[in-house]
Amino acid sequence: MLKGFRDFVLRGNVVDLSVAFVAGAAFTALVGAFSASLIEPVVGIFLGGGIEAGTLQINGQVIDFTALINAVITFLITMTVLYFVFVAPMNAYRRRTGSGGDIDVTPADIALLKEIRDLLKEQQGRS
Repeated sequence: MLKGFRDFVLRGNVVDLSVAFVAGAAFTALVGAFSASLIEPVVGIFLGGGIEAGTLQINGQVIDFTALINAVITFLITMTVLYFVFVAPMNAYRRRTGSGGDIDVTPADIALLKEIRDLLKEQQGRS
């Protein structure tokens, strides 16, 4: 039972999907707070400082360049952490153990039919 569960977890994209969901949710708050507390003020300083730093107002509509730059930096930080903490070690584990995408997931009835087909071909070749 545990071997079947291990095969299920290590097969295909189950681990990748789990990592993306859980780690993305966990790091969103952390990186969001980091970027709002540190990166956004620094970007605001470089774009002129003050309350309206990094904004442009046209006909009453505010375009906030600081928020855009902050979102891009937040995205890059999140993706970098996810890659180096989760994806790279999992890929190394898969290479080292030889597990991953090479598990045969053919249903038993299909495998049996293929076996019968191969035996019939072998018998026809001898005749």
